[in-house]
Amino acid sequence: MKNLFILLLFVSSTAFAQMPSCCSPSVNDQNAMLAMNEEFASTHLPPTPFVLEGGKGSMVTFKTPDGKTAKAYAIKSDKPTDKVLFVYQEWWGVNDYIKQVAEKYKEELGDVNVYAIDLYDGEVATTVAEAQKLMGGLKEERAKAIINGAIEMVGKNAKIASIGWCMGGAWSLQSALLEGKQAVGCVMYYGMPEKNIDRLKTLNCDVIGFFGTQDGFINPDVVKGFEGDMKKAGKKLETHSYDAPHAFANPSNPKFSKEFSEDAHAKALAYLRGKLK
Repeated sequence: MKNLFILLLFVSSTAFAQMPSCCSPSVNDQNAMLAMNEEFASTHLPPTPFVLEGGKGSMVTFKTPDGKTAKAYAIKSDKPTDKVLFVYQEWWGVNDYIKQVAEKYKEELGDVNVYAIDLYDGEVATTVAEAQKLMGGLKEERAKAIINGAIEMVGKNAKIASIGWCMGGAWSLQSALLEGKQAVGCVMYYGMPEKNIDRLKTLNCDVIGFFGTQDGFINPDVVKGFEGDMKKAGKKLETHSYDAPHAFANPSNPKFSKEFSEDAHAKALAYLRGKLK
């Protein structure tokens, strides 16, 4: 089994896209493999130190189905609302950058409760090596327990949309799958898609995704495969591809594209506004 895992570390994203869903690793396993890929790691520069001053949100604690607790950075609506946005971190964790993004979406969306879900149980990476360890060590069972706990926290009447980047893009889609009939929208930025068509058939919402044609990992073949799988599942997927590399929307990326990032954000915001009316 160990030798098989080592072998899979060297399988390309294109090969993943061509694998039938019955044989491909889970999304979490694929994320773990990416974390250990030095070329993938090299596309991420450590974020510039940043402290969010005067934050409008606070950390909240909630119970998880595995008998533990988890946390999220929450910015609550001033008015009672059943509209919720789950924000999923990049591989760095819920740092002040993610908290700032969550606050921005709260300001732009209005009467919506926004939660930046902490999949790392309080740990935050400041170096590439730390991020590799945290993303590579994330257990699928624990991540799903955290998300299910968050779903239970917001209540059965909540209408939930999700958004995430990179690792968080993958978990945004997984979150929508776990949300069942409560899911109203899903935004993915260059995240690994789900390949199990039977699982995709259970989606209650459509999906919008943003990808880079120069991305060597979540590459055009992966995106094409995702489009085909969603079509087979009878689900709606809207994709937007930019002439850009992985993480083009991350300001700390040396190849950050302000133009593409602003265009994607405008489209994502319009989508979320439509879903969270």
